[in-house]
Amino acid sequence: MGEFLSFLGENLVVFWDFTGFANATYQHFIMILVGILFIYLAVAKEFEPMLLIPIGFGILVGNIPFNLEAGLQVGIYEEGSVLNILYQGVTSGWYPPLIFLGIGAMTDFSALISNPKLMLIGAAAQFGIFGAYIIALFIGFEPHQAGAIGIIGGADGPTAIFLSSKLAPNLMGAIAVSAYSYMALVPVIQPPIMRWFTSNKDRVIRMKPPRVVSHTEKVMFPIIGMLLTCFLVPSGLPLLGMLFFGNLLKESGVTRRLANTASGPLIDTITILLGLTVGASTQASQFLTLNSIKIFGLGAISFIIATASGVLFVKFFNIFLKKGNKINPLIGNAGVSAVPDSARISQIIGLEYDPTNYLLMHAMGPNVAGVIGSAVAAGILLGFLI
Repeated sequence: MGEFLSFLGENLVVFWDFTGFANATYQHFIMILVGILFIYLAVAKEFEPMLLIPIGFGILVGNIPFNLEAGLQVGIYEEGSVLNILYQGVTSGWYPPLIFLGIGAMTDFSALISNPKLMLIGAAAQFGIFGAYIIALFIGFEPHQAGAIGIIGGADGPTAIFLSSKLAPNLMGAIAVSAYSYMALVPVIQPPIMRWFTSNKDRVIRMKPPRVVSHTEKVMFPIIGMLLTCFLVPSGLPLLGMLFFGNLLKESGVTRRLANTASGPLIDTITILLGLTVGASTQASQFLTLNSIKIFGLGAISFIIATASGVLFVKFFNIFLKKGNKINPLIGNAGVSAVPDSARISQIIGLEYDPTNYLLMHAMGPNVAGVIGSAVAAGILLGFLI
């Protein structure tokens, strides 16, 4: 009987050593609280639920403590584990182009085609990327790390993941979570900046209704757009090529099934896998570092600069436009590529000051230009820094 009890006791000790309770640290619980916060914001506040719920739950999955010496092969950083295999879509950079394929298949570029000068707003908003890049260099990050961090200002999670996987894989978890966090916080961050840099006179500017865009123009746009942008920045081909290909599937009118697949089941599947694995990559030992805190701070600065740059550029541009052709500066925030949330914010703030002034159709122009602009900016950084 004594031998049996001794044997049972030894096995219980071994079992305890394998439990999460025995291997937990306070850092694990901090990250678990962060994951719960993400899920709360998604469910209670409806902040980007399709992003924050997979990421938030991924954070919970990635911070279940286990004995690393046991060779269980369940962690995302353990080669051969299921999570590690799924995470290769992030580290190898093939989830983001597939996301861009879906974005292209669900995006209507008509607002941009009908008023091409709105593309300049999308370009102006990319100052946030290069501003954060310079600041990151100033505080001690290496050039390739600074480039990966700066892309957060584009408010484009897939682009941030794609670029960081190439330039700074060790910082990818913090960069990806930061980018998606600020995308979700668009309704919180952007309105104060928009109000701060505009006057009441600016906010009630009425824009001409966009002209009707022909089917031929819609079909030609992705072909011409891909050729121009990729000849200019060949390193952006994986993202830009897939974006314009998805849009051609949508606008051609003869590949509706392919467009529906790309904009529906495919992008949903990739979003689930990307969100879950990015969240799981935030293991406490890898994530809770001083660099992560710096990255979140730089991400906020980048996003603020991008929003302010878009708004201020419109005010500057209006100096050269005749009365009746002026642009409402409230659509300047939409130059970041958080589609369509930043365009919705333009609409919401505009209606506060004039309940009959609908800006959404106009804001979608710089919004989709921001998607193109962030991919071009990523291509430029990749070309210079890789």
